[in-house]
Amino acid sequence: MDKTTQTPPAHQKSWQRWVGLVARLILGVTLIVAGLLKVTAVDSSIAAVRTYRIVSWDFAKVIGTAMPVVEIIVGLAILVGLLTRWSALLGALAMVAFIAGIASVWARGISLDCGCFGGGGLRQDPWPTVVHGYIKDIVRDTGLFLCGLWLVIHPRTALSLDGWMSAPDAAMPPEEPATPERASQQ
Repeated sequence: MDKTTQTPPAHQKSWQRWVGLVARLILGVTLIVAGLLKVTAVDSSIAAVRTYRIVSWDFAKVIGTAMPVVEIIVGLAILVGLLTRWSALLGALAMVAFIAGIASVWARGISLDCGCFGGGGLRQDPWPTVVHGYIKDIVRDTGLFLCGLWLVIHPRTALSLDGWMSAPDAAMPPEEPATPERASQQ
């Protein structure tokens, strides 16, 4: 067997599991906090979505109401490592949507607070201050997107429910390999 076909020892990839844990903590906690801050002020969340002027008034109500709950559920799934690849995909796609929304209002010259962690709405600050805020929001959301992307590519992480549920049952003895003698006994 040549070196290109050998599987690397498990310890060489263990660092990826720990990077995945950090990515889960960052993305999961961020989504949970954002959702909790908005779920207690749904009217403000709806108003923030409407300020973007991307979707209809009625659809903004649906998004503003559902988004905090979805953020909390997806954040919890990511945090505990449950269905990691799929929950991280949802988290990463949410970041893409948030980045697109911020870029959209920036391009259209609309001055607003993103409402990412509650609040939101139009801002009266000077345009350079608003642009600085947009850049910070986009950089933050890009980092969160990268955490989600890492988890989509490397869903096996340390201290996850996925890992715990897929681990062999320690209480069950390992099966003995089939041998001709055992086959004749059965």
